[in-house]
Amino acid sequence: MWRITSPWAFLLLNLLLFRALAEAESSNVPMDKAEQEALYAVIQDLVGKWWNGSDLYPDPCGWTQIQGVSCDLFDGLWYVTSLNIGPILGNSLECSSDAKFNPQLFQLKHLKSLSIFDCFSSHQQQLTIPPSNWERLASTLESLELRSNRGLTGNIPPNLGQLSNLNSLVLVGNSLSGELPMELANLVNLKRLMLSVNKFSGQVPSALFANMAHLLILDLSSNHLTGSLPASLCNLSSLLKLDLSNNQFQGSLPAELGKWTQLTLLDLRNNSLSGAMPKLGSLRDLLLAYNPWGGNLLELEWGDLQNLSTLDLSHMGLTGAIPKAITDLKILRYVAFDGNQLSGTVSSKFADLPSLTTLYLNDNNLSGKLQFPRGFYERMGKRFASWNNPNLCYSAITSGDVPRGVARCKQDQDHSTEEFKSNQGVDEGSFDEHSGLMAPLIMTPAASASALWWAIVLIMML
Repeated sequence: MWRITSPWAFLLLNLLLFRALAEAESSNVPMDKAEQEALYAVIQDLVGKWWNGSDLYPDPCGWTQIQGVSCDLFDGLWYVTSLNIGPILGNSLECSSDAKFNPQLFQLKHLKSLSIFDCFSSHQQQLTIPPSNWERLASTLESLELRSNRGLTGNIPPNLGQLSNLNSLVLVGNSLSGELPMELANLVNLKRLMLSVNKFSGQVPSALFANMAHLLILDLSSNHLTGSLPASLCNLSSLLKLDLSNNQFQGSLPAELGKWTQLTLLDLRNNSLSGAMPKLGSLRDLLLAYNPWGGNLLELEWGDLQNLSTLDLSHMGLTGAIPKAITDLKILRYVAFDGNQLSGTVSSKFADLPSLTTLYLNDNNLSGKLQFPRGFYERMGKRFASWNNPNLCYSAITSGDVPRGVARCKQDQDHSTEEFKSNQGVDEGSFDEHSGLMAPLIMTPAASASALWWAIVLIMML
């Protein structure tokens, strides 16, 4: 018989026994009856009446749980805290072709997280977000995500603004439309607000973000939003990522954006913005392409952007030279200056950037000689582009990849031609019977006969 003498062994044994008893006790705890009925009704209206939970023992929170449903104990009973519907995992519940919202959703009074993914198809009858009753979840719901539901249409209901505990609102890849309701400003605990890839239009309310001091991620990309950037953006001092790309915003960036000391991603591509470039030393990704920005690259303090990894300033109407200071940003990975009116030469120090994988310089007015080593072109491949710069050429490369659409420098061609001719003369002359170097040594038959006749004449004269 084993004897346990160590106090640590006794402690471990007690912990294991306590856990086993706790699990056995919790598995026997019943689920609130009204809660179970509400959950079953919600699931059936989403996945189909074929689902009845008959294979669950003793209930959805017991030994056999539903994939995508999480529970917790409140006052000795099980209640649903998380509901995730959609093809996320292999055994996740997936929606039927006639999926719809059931109003009993708002009876799940301890629900903290609701996620419905790829559920409402655009081929079925179009649905809208329930316009009311969200206040019933105001004290508990922390995360609401409706993603990739092309059949989900209509406006964002103002009633969502009553979800005062919400820290994540994600309505991405749906077919929602209309203007953004000012009531969203009441969601003061938000850390993530993502409304991208919808059909929202109109101006963003100027005070929408006035009280969202905790917001970390804001994504309004790929909509039809217009007007100037809302002034309340400047209040988002904790912001890490801002994506407003693929909209119709106009005007310039507020100077107060310099307060964003933690911002790592700024994506404003495909708008109609202009003015001074932002001075944000924390940036890792600066994406401003396809805006009528104008100006030149010397306006930016490049030395303050040592964290920059991705730089996309293509098609912005930029003029002037490419600052050599850009080649001192050692973690640059992606650089795009194509489609501008940049002039001057291209620094060969781009080849010294250890992480650089992409460099687009095409469609500008750059000039001079590309002096990158052969290994640079081999490393970059098709991710280096410099065509459509009429006065740009590349220096001689012995073999391997050369920049497409760029001519070889004329002086290199002339030097190579002269060298070739010189080599032709020396090498071939050593073996060519018609070369000037060999003429004194080898004579043709006619020359031999003439020499013999002159020899006879000289002998007779003697």
